[in-house]
Amino acid sequence: MGKKRPQTKAGKPQAQLKEGEIPVVGAREPCPCGSGRRYKACHGRAAAHAVTELVQRPFEGLPGECDWVALRELVPAATAPLHLAGGLPEGVPSVTLATVLPMAWPALRRDDGSVLLALQNDTSSGDLSRDLADTLRRALEAEPGTPVAAGGAPAGSREGGPRLQDLLDADAAFEPVVHPGFEFWVPDAEKSAAPEVAASLERANAAAIPTVRLSGVDAAYWCETPEKNHLRWVMPHPEEQLLDALARLHAAGRSSLGDGTRLVGSFRAHGLVVPVWDLPTGMGAKECEQPAADFAERLAGALADDAPLTAEERRARGGLTNRQVTLS
Repeated sequence: MGKKRPQTKAGKPQAQLKEGEIPVVGAREPCPCGSGRRYKACHGRAAAHAVTELVQRPFEGLPGECDWVALRELVPAATAPLHLAGGLPEGVPSVTLATVLPMAWPALRRDDGSVLLALQNDTSSGDLSRDLADTLRRALEAEPGTPVAAGGAPAGSREGGPRLQDLLDADAAFEPVVHPGFEFWVPDAEKSAAPEVAASLERANAAAIPTVRLSGVDAAYWCETPEKNHLRWVMPHPEEQLLDALARLHAAGRSSLGDGTRLVGSFRAHGLVVPVWDLPTGMGAKECEQPAADFAERLAGALADDAPLTAEERRARGGLTNRQVTLS
């Protein structure tokens, strides 16, 4: 017979904060209400359920929407300079978007005043853009040399604060840079990182999947896994129109990227569709460039075709739809 868990003695209940006073913290942190449980298993659960209206395309209207989605869901290590509307505040030399930061910090104000904003952290409401904007504003006001704690707009809130679309320069290009690892966390490679940062860096580098952004087409990312390589391509087209076009090409035997490659399905992420191809292990990112450019031309023609799908094309579409996975 297994041992019973030790029972705690009954006593005076721990003082609880009122509902309106409980701040948002990281999902794995102790709940501020004093229950002893993690936030995600306590008031974080109620906050998650309080989301009444999810913003399906939080990055819509931002330059490089497809790349924002890729960096949020697909790319392990990447950065991109962010350009603020009205310019940088005094004392802030730069603002940089990063996929993740050490210890899952939402943001970091470095010693020199520059800001790093993490994209892949959990957020507290149904509007990822508003939550990131809140974190960015707090990072700009933080003391240099300090990380920014988890927070965000109230769960379910669609009003009361700016979104990224309000804070960022709509005319500035979004130019992500994919890194082989997370060494960008440490600004000076010759200086030793703090022990906790060094440990987080080692864990992150060990888990990172080699990823390369193609240069000849928009928002297409090659990645390498032990079994096979993949191309994951975030596309801006309306979902129904894109699935019809992919079905036309698939039924005609024109959906591959060459010998040994296969269109295997798609992800749905933040309102956009991400077709995925399996590639041979010997097919690297450079070998994908021309086939991807050729496919983009074939896809443009299929997108322009508004004729009803044939029976074979409908079957192909059904197969693609059945293999679609929603990430967010």
